[in-house]
Formats: sequence, structure tokens, C-alpha cells
Amino acid sequence: MIDDNKLMDKIISLSKQRGFIFQSSEIYGGLKSAYDYGPLGVELKRNIMNEWWRSMVHERENVTGLDASIIMHPKVWEASGHLAGFADPLVDCLISKERFRADKAPIPNVGDDINITCADKGQAKDYQKAIEKRFNIELTRNGKILTGLKVIEKNKVGFFKEDTQNPAEIFDFPGYVSPTFGSPFLSEEKQFNLMFRSQIGAVDALGDIANFVNDNKHLGKDEMKQGIEKIVKDSAVYLRPETAQAMFVQFLNCQQTMSMKIPFGIAQMGKSFRNEITTEHYIFRSCEFEQMEMEFFVEPGTQKKWLEYWRDKRLEWWKSFSNYPDHFIYRAHEKDELAHYADACYDIEYKYPWGYDELEGVASRTDYDLKKHAEHSGAKLSYFDQQKEDPETGKMGWRYTPYVIEPAAGATRGLLVYLIDAYHEESVKDAKGNDTTRVVMKLHPRLAPFKVAVLPLIKKDGLPEIARNLVDQFMKAGINARYDEQHAIGKRYRRHDEVGTPYCLTIDGETKEDNCVTIRDRDTMHQERISIDDAVNIVMTRLNQ
Repeated sequence: MIDDNKLMDKIISLSKQRGFIFQSSEIYGGLKSAYDYGPLGVELKRNIMNEWWRSMVHERENVTGLDASIIMHPKVWEASGHLAGFADPLVDCLISKERFRADKAPIPNVGDDINITCADKGQAKDYQKAIEKRFNIELTRNGKILTGLKVIEKNKVGFFKEDTQNPAEIFDFPGYVSPTFGSPFLSEEKQFNLMFRSQIGAVDALGDIANFVNDNKHLGKDEMKQGIEKIVKDSAVYLRPETAQAMFVQFLNCQQTMSMKIPFGIAQMGKSFRNEITTEHYIFRSCEFEQMEMEFFVEPGTQKKWLEYWRDKRLEWWKSFSNYPDHFIYRAHEKDELAHYADACYDIEYKYPWGYDELEGVASRTDYDLKKHAEHSGAKLSYFDQQKEDPETGKMGWRYTPYVIEPAAGATRGLLVYLIDAYHEESVKDAKGNDTTRVVMKLHPRLAPFKVAVLPLIKKDGLPEIARNLVDQFMKAGINARYDEQHAIGKRYRRHDEVGTPYCLTIDGETKEDNCVTIRDRDTMHQERISIDDAVNIVMTRLNQ
């Protein structure tokens, strides 16, 4: 069993070494929370998304697809409430300058010691001086840890000199500490809007702002800010923070053009952007990510049934590609967790190295979104069922605003889950009989970037030509195959084990005589001879098992 504390480091290292994930703009020092998906990462991510699309759209008659623009009319985000209320509570540590979300911060209990844990002794010394200068107290420094603070009430922290029972000083604190350092010396909370704003069109917003500032130097801070905001608003657009709103806006177009009857769904995959206060756990929380999302429109009163249906369906889907299905669970939201638009919600959670955390949300969004967009746009976003009795009038024909069930998953987060799930280390014997460690990514065959690798044993005697011809046959059959002739055969096997290739086919000297190749299974390392003429069908059959 791999230590959870080391697993993420191994995943990150392997991801770069084998071409799954790279730091964006790395040659320029990188960009925080931005990642590029390399040759294998893009294949894995697309395979996950293709499987989702197959399951949600192609295998269902009552779900249709949509691919909406990333940039939408600003009034969409006004109607949805994102411009006014899509915010997280931002807090600054007054000592370390760390920024974090208040709702994610650790909460110590009354009586707990508060230890400020620094990166090293030098930083501890600097923080000790900064605290003394600002708060007139000298904390005890033990290596990289500062001590002397204790929670004495829910929102009170006391400074205790060594070997004293009563606090020498008492400070107010918000009831939580910074997540990285454990500091209670924090700023007041500020609401931080997560929307990415940009400008569109020919309007020179910067020029207009410069002219406004120059002409209105007499204005106060608030008036100046209001004036600038008005200028910016005229050309403002926003990168979408979710794909959902386009499906609400296009509800009628999709329903009418495809003659969809309730219940039905609209599915979409694509980029979303959130200006996160803190990013964490590699690609788990980043500012740019890809979503796999569906809005499933149902008759009012049936939402509980459909919420449970999609909760169970989505949980089983994630499990179906996993080596450890019991690492997936669902958790119902408490009332104080629910979004303002939801009457119920489940999180599908995965057991990450840091503990259980969200992978997908399945929410009952009620009729909130359609009603809000109808109110702001003037469009009638309703559904008429001529075969249903109107519960208010008792007459046949019922026009109503549908309720919505929303399964929303992160494709990038799903990629991380399956990398963690697939990573294995095994003790094996090398060619000389010595113990060694084999790293193998036991990706589900349908998710694996390469399905098969074709390896000529040597680079002569016509073996490369036979191997390349076989690769062509696989590619024509729609199976992503890889020709590989670099290094000894053992090294090539290990390389493909590390990237999750389910099968390796070796072309050797006997192939020209018996028209057979050796197929090696990634997980068992079992090898057998098969006819080269049957190779494509055999691999295809095994991939679909």
C-alpha cells in the first residue's frame, strides 16, 4: 500500500515524466493553477469525456447535446445571480499575507493551543518579529513553530507567557485560523466574486477610464469607483463559470427542434473558468477546468425520484471504470449547505489521498433558473403537456415551468481520480532475477491513452515493416495503437506499463515463419502467441469485455 502522503508526489512526477500533465508556460516559470494536458493526458481526458457522452447522450433517447459559446450575454449572468452573488469569503493572514477561503479554514476548539507552523526556521524568526512589532507580543519559537497562543473563547485567543496560567493579552479572532500556517491574526472577510471579466468590441475601456480619471480628480474614492465601473460595464463580458446556463437559455430551442418530451435532458461538455481564491491539490481545484454537465427537465413533483435516479446512475458510472469501486460514495447536503436554487443535492465523493472530497454534484435545482431567465428576458420558458390535467384548473392541458435535476462533474477532476485509482507499485523480478519495483497504471482499457503497443524485437530483418503494417491495421479499426522500437524490450514493456497501455504485441524472428506475434497483458504480464491475422479482432474483443 502506497503512503497517501507520497502518492500525490508520485502521481505528479509520473504525469510530467510520461506526458500526462505539464505546468502551463513552464519555460517562463509557469502560471499558477494553469496546466497543459500532454500527449497522453489529452487522450485520457478525451476518453473519459467520450465515455460520459456515450453514457449520457448516445445511449439515451431522451437526452440531446449542446455546445454553447464560452462567452455569453452579460444579462445571462445577471439573471442567474452570478454577478451579484457568485462569491467566496476572502480572508488575508496579516502576518504571512496568505489568502484563503474562510469557509474552508480550520476551526480550533476552545482550549486548543494555536501553533503557527512556518516553512523553516528563518521564516519563523521573521514571523516572530512581525507579530511582536504589530501586536506587541513575543511568541516562543521552537524551530519552525511559534507557540504561546490558546483559544480561550469561541472568538477569543489569548497569549500566554511561559509557565503562566492567565493570558497576558487577549485578541479577537474570527473563530478559524489560516489553513497553511495556523495563524489567528486575520483580516476581516471580504466577498470575492469568482467571475472572470473581460472586454469585447471596439470600445477602448482603458482610454475612457484614463479620460474619466483625468477629468474627475475631485471625486471621492467611491464615486470614482462607480464611474469607472460604469465605463467598464458597457463593454464587459464574462468567461462562464459553469456550462449550465446555456442549457437553460437554449431550453426551448433544444426542446422544439428535437421534439423532446418531458422528462428530457440537455448535455454539454466544455471549459469553465472560476477566479478561485485558493487552488489546491494539483488539478483538483484550478481556475480553468472542463465540465461534463446535464440539465434534466422533469415534471414538478417528480424531482425527488429523478434526483435519486441520477445519483445512483452517476455513482455506478464512476465505479464502472475503477479498480476500487468502494472508494466512491455519495453524501447528501445538509440544509445549510444547499445552494439558494436547490431543494436537495448529493455529492458523489472519492477517497483522494487527503480524504473524501467532491467529484460530482447531483442537484435538484427546482424551477429557479428557467423562471429567472424568463423574468429577465421576457421569453416564455415553459412546457405544455396537452395530455396532463392542470392541477389548478382541472382541465386537460398543463403549462408549467419544468424542474431540473443537474448532474455536474469535472472532467479534469475525473482525470485526477483515475490517475490515483490506476497507480500501482508491484515487486517483480528483473531480467537478472533481482527484486525491483514495477510501476503500472491499471487504467480501464477503454480509458487508456494507447490501447495497444506494437514492438519489433529488433530494428532489422523486416520486423519494423511488419510492426508498422500491424499498427496501421489497428488505427484503421479505430484502435489507438503505438509503434515503439526504442530501447530493450524489457524497458519498452515497463514504459507502457507506466502509461497504462493494456496490451503489447511483440514482433520477433519467428513471426515471419509462423505468422504469429506475442501478446502481453499489462496487469498479469502473461504472454501468449496469437495469429497476426487475428490480432486486431482479439484485442478489440478484450477491450470490450
